[in-house]
Amino acid sequence: MKLDISKIGNEGRVRILGNMYVEDATHVREKLLALLDEGVASLTLDFSGLEYIDSSGLGMLISINKRCMQKGGKIRITELRGVAEELFKLTRLDLVFDIVKK
Repeated sequence: MKLDISKIGNEGRVRILGNMYVEDATHVREKLLALLDEGVASLTLDFSGLEYIDSSGLGMLISINKRCMQKGGKIRITELRGVAEELFKLTRLDLVFDIVKK
């Protein structure tokens, strides 16, 4: 798994490439929490390169979304597709997150 992270003002942009399993979710969580500690309130997650995300990754996103909301922000997910999109629909997380189709 690979991350491309950028920060513009109080918004962070993160592109996730590859598969996100339990060990990757921990790494991503650390990176996203660091962004929030730097003053970021909202995150845009580009999932165009995300091939798979397991339950630990989904749980991590819920946790980070809660932190964003406490700061007055939110998580926006773009380019969700394939197996990852199916998992979001199956778990009804497509109703929790702001998912943008381009």
